Parts: sequence; C-alpha cells; structure tokens
Amino acid sequence: MAPDIDLPAADRLLTTTRAVRRRLDLDRPVERELLLECISIAQQAPTGGNSQGWGFVVVTDAAKRARLAELYREAVGDSFTASRERALRRGDEQTAKAYAGAAHLADVLHRVPVHVIPCIRGSAEGAEPVNPVAAGLYGSILPAAWSFALAARARGLGTAWTTMHLRREREVAQLLGIPADVTQVALLPVAHYTGDGFSPAHRPPPETVTHWDGWGPA
Repeated sequence: MAPDIDLPAADRLLTTTRAVRRRLDLDRPVERELLLECISIAQQAPTGGNSQGWGFVVVTDAAKRARLAELYREAVGDSFTASRERALRRGDEQTAKAYAGAAHLADVLHRVPVHVIPCIRGSAEGAEPVNPVAAGLYGSILPAAWSFALAARARGLGTAWTTMHLRREREVAQLLGIPADVTQVALLPVAHYTGDGFSPAHRPPPETVTHWDGWGPA
C-alpha cells in the first residue's frame, strides 16, 4: 500500500464518481476558483510525449450555453428515447434509467451553469480506426478530462460525460472560437450536486471481464 494515500477515500472517489444528469443545482453558480482547482488537478494527468496539449473551454455565458444545448438536442434527436425503449423491451432497467436521465439532461442542458469542453491540440482526422496517432491523441486528453470529473466530485460538483455535441463539432467550434487544429473530445455539464451521496454502480465481477495472457474465455 502507498503510505501517502488514503486508500479507502481514493477507492470511494473512484467507485462513486457517477454521471450526474438529474441532481444538478441549475440555479447555483459554480465558483471559478473551484473550476480552476479541478483543471489544475487535471493537468497532472499523463500525456503522450509529454505534449501537454490540453485545453479546457469553460462556458458560463448564458447565450452560448443555450446555443450549445440547442446543437446538442439537434444531435440527439430521438435517439435517447428510442434507446430507452429498446432497453425496456429487453428488461434492462438500469440502462433504461440511464437513457431517461440522458434525455432529461438534454432537456435542461441550457440551464446547467457550466459547460466544460476538454480539447487537445492536434487531429486524428483521416486516421485509420486502429491507429497509434489517434490512440495517442485521445490518450493524452481523456485521462485529464476524467481527472477533472474526479476532482469535481471531491468538491461536491456533479458532472456527466457527454459526446453527442460532437455531431455538431464544427458549429460548436465556430461558436466558441476553437481553432481547426484543436480536437474536442467531450462536453461535461458541471453544477453543484443536490443529492445526498453516491453508491458504486452494479458491475459484474472483475473475473468476468479479465483475460489472462491473451484473449479467451474470461
């Protein structure tokens, strides 16, 4: 055990950082200092080649949030509702609940006080699906973005990892002045959390998803 780490606290943070879509305080502003603390922690994440090409676009302007939400809902269409109905038909209540929450978040996204868009300088456009350049690009921003979400959770803020706005990436880039050589990877709505607490989600035992010394029956 690492002597400088509170293991139970670390494990609780890692296992209870959930996607928050409903229990967000839509009326309370989020302090700029809290957001900068979370970004400072995110900057400690590893990057390929020590590139440190991160960028976090923090949107608090009401008009821009409204337009982002509009683009997001255009991208979503009826997909969340359709996915929820499919999950219900196969008896998957947990997934159906997640899609219902996603639909709710889309409806109120314009009211969420902060939208954070993690970005990385560079592009994987034209790369093959299995490509070390693309893997390195995304691998250099996703750890930082998740560190931001963990830091937010520890400070009483709720976040949700969303990507549907990427279907309107060019319009979002134009709205926010994001350069053409910068890649957006997610949109994280951020607000103070209004719930009492989190519990770990139901997941199958690790033995069922672990393959030893090669891919085979887990």
